[in-house]
Amino acid sequence: MENPGYARRLTLMDAALIVVGGIIGGGIFLNPGIVAQRTSSGWVLLGLWVGGGLLTLIGCLCYAELGARRPQAGGSYVYLREAFGRLAGFLFGWTMLLVIYSGSSAAVATIFGTYATSVFGLSPALVKPLAVGALIFVTGLNLFGIRFGAQVQNVFSILKLLAIAALVVTGLAFAGVGNTEALAPGVVPTSGSLASALLPVLFAFSGFSYLNNLAGEVRDPQRTLPRALVLGMLVVIAAYVLTNYAYMAVLGHDGLAASQAPAADVMSRVFGTAGARVIAIGIAVSTLGFCNITLVAGARVLQVMGEDGLFFASVARLHPRYRTPNIALMALAAWAIVLVLGANYGQLLDFAAFGDWAAYAVTIATLFWYRRHGGERPAFATPAYPLLPLVFMATVVAVVVAYALDKPLSAGVVCLVVLAGLPVYAVWRRLFSKLAR
Repeated sequence: MENPGYARRLTLMDAALIVVGGIIGGGIFLNPGIVAQRTSSGWVLLGLWVGGGLLTLIGCLCYAELGARRPQAGGSYVYLREAFGRLAGFLFGWTMLLVIYSGSSAAVATIFGTYATSVFGLSPALVKPLAVGALIFVTGLNLFGIRFGAQVQNVFSILKLLAIAALVVTGLAFAGVGNTEALAPGVVPTSGSLASALLPVLFAFSGFSYLNNLAGEVRDPQRTLPRALVLGMLVVIAAYVLTNYAYMAVLGHDGLAASQAPAADVMSRVFGTAGARVIAIGIAVSTLGFCNITLVAGARVLQVMGEDGLFFASVARLHPRYRTPNIALMALAAWAIVLVLGANYGQLLDFAAFGDWAAYAVTIATLFWYRRHGGERPAFATPAYPLLPLVFMATVVAVVVAYALDKPLSAGVVCLVVLAGLPVYAVWRRLFSKLAR
């Protein structure tokens, strides 16, 4: 029985909110404190968030052209397969399944469990069960069609923007609480280089590529994908910069550097326990939205791999009515649950973040192949080519190398996962490819 194919039901608004939801998870509520520890003033901190946002916007522009050239499900897997061969595509999908998307979902689901136990005063022993429950919940939401899943994702994205708006309004309205000045020089010494301070910034911007995985379900994709990527990214940049200013307006640079949970500290300082509880609910909703889009996007990669004979044939099947890759979705969610139960948040975040940004640099390298072999000029072309793609790749490579030097064990594990894919691919091609067809 042939697959019915994906249904193009995602509008511009749906697509833009997918970009927002794929980026804003838990990072903006946690990482600013780490950035403050590694910078000497509020001006430097804000500059890093603006710079990280602009770098990610360059990545969005590159992905916009890739999406316009190949407006089909699979995203990075498709680009790597066409430009560098089936092995490159397989290694991306393999790492995506074992580390990147599954690890990201597991890490952020763990944040959900942490905040849920905090809000309702539950035992910390329930963090992992709640994280597993969150993954099961968002998986179930997407078994009944992309339209329904997108509507739920829209709600998640709007709620997380409202949570950020609450933080920003609080910061601007109560600037100077505790005699702080938002952009006053801090006394916290700079630790490490700007690259080390940029790491948590870039990790908070991860996820901008998820929309390309869903390109097969976007209406008028050659026009909608570029617009949605740029619009969504601009919203995220504004939200992140304003949120960091709000943190410093209430806590000051030094206070932000000392904070383990800046969002809760801001709301608590202004509104007391009730404020901290409200923002904790907002963060929990934000994490659900991130898990939702990560699993949905990753399932499309597995489904296309199944069609190509590089994964089990069962994951290639689309539901005849809802036209969703339900088996692929459940497989990815199942592995994410295994990671939740077997690893802690820090390990999951390190693995996923390193693999994610390394994959971005390699994927954008395919743009050079498409420019030479891709045929007609697409509806959208990356501006200032080849300068912008080169700037993006060089910066990301520098950051990834700095990260590997800072955390060699985490980087080494991801590299071993990639290398392990080589014999798996060889065995699959020789012994099991017939089973996948």
